[in-house]
Amino acid sequence: MGRHRCAAQLRPRAAIALVQVLGLAVWFSASAVAPALQREWAVGAVLLTVAVQLGFVAGAVGSAVLTLADRLPPHRLVACSALGAAACTALLTLVDSAGPALVLRALTGLFLAGVYPVGMKLTTSWSGPSTRGRDLGLLLAALTLGSALPHLLGGLALPWRGVLLGAAAAGALAAVIAAVAVRPGPGHAPSPPPNPRYALALLHDRTARLVVLGYLGHMWELYAFWTWLPTYLAAATTVPAESAHLVAFAAAGVAGAAGCVVAGRAADRVGPVPVALAALAVSGTCCLLAPVVADGAPAAVVGFVLLWGAAVIADSALFTAALSDVVDHRYVGTALTTQTALGFLLTSAAIPTVAAAAALTDWRLAAVALLPGPLLGVRALRALLARRVTLEA
Repeated sequence: MGRHRCAAQLRPRAAIALVQVLGLAVWFSASAVAPALQREWAVGAVLLTVAVQLGFVAGAVGSAVLTLADRLPPHRLVACSALGAAACTALLTLVDSAGPALVLRALTGLFLAGVYPVGMKLTTSWSGPSTRGRDLGLLLAALTLGSALPHLLGGLALPWRGVLLGAAAAGALAAVIAAVAVRPGPGHAPSPPPNPRYALALLHDRTARLVVLGYLGHMWELYAFWTWLPTYLAAATTVPAESAHLVAFAAAGVAGAAGCVVAGRAADRVGPVPVALAALAVSGTCCLLAPVVADGAPAAVVGFVLLWGAAVIADSALFTAALSDVVDHRYVGTALTTQTALGFLLTSAAIPTVAAAAALTDWRLAAVALLPGPLLGVRALRALLARRVTLEA
């Protein structure tokens, strides 16, 4: 009986994770073929990526103000959002200039605000306190694989339209799975009354604010690392250029997914905050070592980016778990959407900052510009641990 109950609860969580793998494939689809789009439309990776980030922020802010993630059936919201993001990505293959392309990328980000944060809410509705870290770790592993999937498609030497259409097809399949196989779990709270001020009230609580600050430090590093990893690998003197996409997929996708799973399981044993602190310390050290390692042997460079790829995303689910534990359970979806909106707004500054640093130095040294993120995150989480000790004393 217990085995059947476990399997019955595993199926919906697996469906949610699969939706994330497929639905998030559109996120970096344009970045993965940025050189081709630069030639076609004279628009670079910075604008293409920042457009998605700002679109995501707009969608997340709108969702948070209207508390959509807590008032609408979450599986339907995910399905409609995944389909919208897929359609925008498919339409990108039909445009012939930078302006419409940037608009479509911004709309893609807007729709993704209904996929990623709502997927986290759905996962927490199926998780108990003793398994939340593991379940959210698996969800973030799925997100990581999905976000890195375009690099795998790019490594297969497909034409740029083929990469975009492949990502769009994955997103459309995610919409179907969300509509047919995903449902809220027993922990799903009933729809609360509208509360447009809850997003601001969240930040007035010091404990929640420290969690959010730690998350912001994590986000300063994460998406800039994912965006510029292939460029960093291309700048490394010993890594063959034709291998950059596949190494990027292995580091951001495979190693990142493994990091999420390991960190999630560790968080269930010792708590999310200490594990997130350790992940930030490792990724921050990688920021410092990046210029030195870039001139090393190919095996050393690949091993280094695999470690960095695992550490840079390992703490993402832990901030979700930590925030879910300290907010009003009726507004968990709104709280997570608010946190992600602030994080993605910060990424729109981090991504061009690294590019500007590279213009002044080179791509190997530019990685050091990511270091302020882990430093901020470590400081916030140390303050959070000290606050907990004080409150418990």
